[in-house]
Amino acid sequence: MTTRFDLSDPAFDVTSTRVHSARETHWWVETNFGHAVLDLEHGGALLKDRRFQQGNARWPDQNGIHSGRFHGWWKETLLSLEGEDHARIRRLLMPAFRNKTIAAMRPQFQALANELIDGFAGRGEVEFISEFAEPYAARILCQLLGLDEADWEQLAHWADDLGKSFGIAVADDLPRIEAALDQLYVHVDAVVADRVAHPRDDLVSTLIAASSEEDGRLSREELDVALVFLAFAGMETTRNQLGLALQTLLAHPDQWRLLAEQPELGTQAVEEVMRVNPTVTWVTREAIDDVDFHGLHVPAGGIVQVLSHSAGTDPRAMDDPSFDITQLRPPHLGFGGGVHHCLGHFVARTDMAVALPLLAARMPDAVPDGPGRWLPVSGNTGALEFPIRFTPGH
Repeated sequence: MTTRFDLSDPAFDVTSTRVHSARETHWWVETNFGHAVLDLEHGGALLKDRRFQQGNARWPDQNGIHSGRFHGWWKETLLSLEGEDHARIRRLLMPAFRNKTIAAMRPQFQALANELIDGFAGRGEVEFISEFAEPYAARILCQLLGLDEADWEQLAHWADDLGKSFGIAVADDLPRIEAALDQLYVHVDAVVADRVAHPRDDLVSTLIAASSEEDGRLSREELDVALVFLAFAGMETTRNQLGLALQTLLAHPDQWRLLAEQPELGTQAVEEVMRVNPTVTWVTREAIDDVDFHGLHVPAGGIVQVLSHSAGTDPRAMDDPSFDITQLRPPHLGFGGGVHHCLGHFVARTDMAVALPLLAARMPDAVPDGPGRWLPVSGNTGALEFPIRFTPGH
């Protein structure tokens, strides 16, 4: 095969016609980060295939980062762990992310969304990322983890810098990433010390108490790693996905109006946005041993990327892949799959399903006010700035 993608090229766009054309020719291509799967059938199957593991553990080394705080922390996050350690820590974190727990928080999400919209509704303009997406995502994570909401701006700043670890310029951004890690660890240590002395009804206190023989003990280092990871991952990905959601919906004014008129479509709108415009543009897997996967030979240690947009818009998987929030589609791959399916998926699904209809109802004629500033459309993508204008008063 002659097609080869450079996923680390800032100019490469995983949603481009070049990718779509390659998908029509064959279901996989070669890249500078291993093979890439382009269609939904093979992508979904590969993510569930136990002959592959997560594959993210090698990301720092692939970018020339072989030591240091970031390198050590990355190896210990849920994204990198496998086997019993992964299962044990995921099991301990799971209670905070159960559907019933998150569903009960919907009124809090709604109140927060309206509070933030109130702050700019009278102006008729908003810089959507800094005035809505970031505070919304950060404050919800504070509520979920039991962190002080008054600290959301500082936490969001650290999360933004640490989020660069998912970007294709991770090596260049390493000083900011490691500085954010150092500061987040200091903050988390102070929170844990407070909960040891004064337990509360929150996730941190629950994890500190998680030491029964049945659950397995969570060491202090594992607790710190997990909390730092959760504090940034939920903020960064939800903020990015909200910006991408507005980008998509405002490009389809009929769908935006429909969402305002039928807020019950919020859940389906989230699924459609993540299908056609996901923040996680490729999901990584690594072959544990030599694997023959539907004719593709992947040697032990070989990396495979599943391109989530290409899979989500695969015309072989649905009659019409165009954006439509009224349609039920095959499950997208924006949250990964298999044993590494995103732990916080229901939080993201719920808080976005609450926010998007409220935004549509209160900014019914919203349009982009200029192009904004965006991350490369490869790796983890999203808006850095996205100005919007609308008629004030809703």
